[in-house]
Amino acid sequence: MRIVTQAEMKELEKTAQTKFHFPEKLIIENVSLLGAKAIVNKLGPEIHYGELIFMIGKGFNGGTGLAMARHLASMGHETRAFLLFDEKDCSQEVKDQYKIAKAYGVRTAHIDDLSALEGYFQQNSAPKIIIDAIFGTGVRLPLSHFIYDVINLINDIKAYTISLDIPTGVEGDSGLIQGNAIQADLTLAVGLPKLGYYQADGARLVGEVEVIPSGLPQQIIETNADKFLIDKDIKNDLPKARNKFGDKKVFGHTLVIGGSHGLTGALVMSSTAALKVGAGLVTASTWEPQYQEFISRLVPEVMTGYVPNDQTKWGKLIKDLNKYDSIVIGPGLARSLRARALVLEILNNFSGPVVLDADAINVLNIKDDAEVFKLRNAPTLMTPHFGEFSRFTGIPLEEVQKAPYHYLKETIERINCSVILKGPCTYLGFPNGKTFFNFSPNDGMATGGVGDVLAGILGGLIGQEANLKKRDSLYNIYENLNRTILLGVLIHTLAGKSAADKHGVRPMTATSVIEAFPEAFKALDELLKEE
Repeated sequence: MRIVTQAEMKELEKTAQTKFHFPEKLIIENVSLLGAKAIVNKLGPEIHYGELIFMIGKGFNGGTGLAMARHLASMGHETRAFLLFDEKDCSQEVKDQYKIAKAYGVRTAHIDDLSALEGYFQQNSAPKIIIDAIFGTGVRLPLSHFIYDVINLINDIKAYTISLDIPTGVEGDSGLIQGNAIQADLTLAVGLPKLGYYQADGARLVGEVEVIPSGLPQQIIETNADKFLIDKDIKNDLPKARNKFGDKKVFGHTLVIGGSHGLTGALVMSSTAALKVGAGLVTASTWEPQYQEFISRLVPEVMTGYVPNDQTKWGKLIKDLNKYDSIVIGPGLARSLRARALVLEILNNFSGPVVLDADAINVLNIKDDAEVFKLRNAPTLMTPHFGEFSRFTGIPLEEVQKAPYHYLKETIERINCSVILKGPCTYLGFPNGKTFFNFSPNDGMATGGVGDVLAGILGGLIGQEANLKKRDSLYNIYENLNRTILLGVLIHTLAGKSAADKHGVRPMTATSVIEAFPEAFKALDELLKEE
C-alpha cells in the first residue's frame, strides 16, 4: 500500500476533483460511513462502553468526525460531540455537519473551558471511547494552550482513543510533536497512510493503523508512488516460488564472514539463518585465532574456513571469492583496521551481491568510502541500525531519529546501494527511488543477535535467487534483488512474531527467531494464497 506526504495527498484529492469530478463532500461521506463501521467492528459486542465521545476541530477532520458521529447515531449508538472551537471560526463543512449531526440525535456541545470537559468525564463512570477529530495532518504547531490541556486530559483518563487520520499534535510528514500529542490506540487513516505515522514521535503515537478508503480512483493512487507499506499487498512484489527440481548448486552458495574474540556466536547465528532459509550451501569463515572456538558451536551442515591474521596471506581467500553466489560480512567481525581492510577487499574483488552488517558498517564511513560503493558493478546491501547508520554517515543520532526517511534517501543517492535502516519501523531504501516501510513493532526483537539473523536470512535468500545469477542489466538485477530483500525482511518479521507468540517477548532470543522459520514460511504461504 502506498504511503503519502501531505502534499501528495492534496495532489491526489485535487486530481480526483478536477479530472474525476469527485468532490470533498463525497470523501467525507465515504470516510465517515466506512470509519463508523470500522469503529463498530473494532469495539465488537464484548466491549461495553457509554457514549462514543467525539472531540471536534474546526477543519476537515472536524467535519468528518461529525459525519461519523451521525452515522454511528443512525446505527443506534449513543454519541456525543464536543466542538472545541467557536463556531464562527469553523469551516463551512463543520458548520453544516454540526447541524446535520444534531438533527440525527448526536448530543452536541461547544466547549471552551477545560473544567466543563473535566466535569463531564468525572460524572460518567462508564468505560470511555474517545474519537479524536481535532486536527489532521495539516496541523500547525505549536498547539494552543487550551488544545494542549485537552490532549493532556484525554491521555490521562486512560480511554480507548481513536484518532481520525493522525493523532492531534503529530505533524503529518515528519511525525514530530511540539510538547504533546494524543496517544492513540487506533488511527483511522483517511484514504492512505501518511508518512508521519512511521517517523519520530508518530511511530509511537499512532497505535494500530486501519486504512479507510476515501473513494480515490485506483489509477491515480498508483501514479508516481515511491513509498510503500509492507502489508498483505506486498505479495505482488515478492520473488516467484523456488524451482522444485533444483539441486544444492541451483540454490546457491553463501559465504558468511565474521566472529571475533567473544563474538563467534554472531557468526554462528548468521550462518545458521542463511542455511535455514534454503541456501544450497553455506560456508562460514572467522579469524584464524577464533576458528576452534567457532567450530565447537556450529551446526554440522555449515562448511567452515578461516581468515589468516596476516593480510599477506589473504591471496587465496580473495582469489576464491567468486565461487560464491552471495557474501555476508560483519556479524561479530570486530572494529579494527584489519577488519576494515577485509571489508574493502570483499567490496573491491567480489563480483556478486554483498550484505554489509554490524562491524562491516562500523569500519566504513561515507566520507572516505562512498566511491567504493559507487564503483561496484554488483549490488550492495547495508543493514545498519540507527546508531550504525549515524556513525557511517556522520549524521548525529538524534537527527537520524527525527528524520530517518530523509537521511536514508540522501545516503542512498550518495552511495547507490540498498539500505535497510532497522528499528521499530524498519525502512528499506532502494537505488530506484522506492522505499518500503516495515511497521511491525516487536520488543522481543530488541535482543542480541536478531540483526545477525536478518543478515543471514538476506544472504541465504540472495544467494539462491536464480534471477540474480543471469547475465542481465544492472537495473533488472537490482529489481530482483529488491524483491528478495522484501522477502527476507518479511520472513524475519513473521518469525519474530511467531517467536514472541510462543515464548513471550522477554524470554525469546535470536535463536528463537531461527527456530520459528518453519512457522514464518507457513504464514508466508498462507499470505501468498490469499486473493
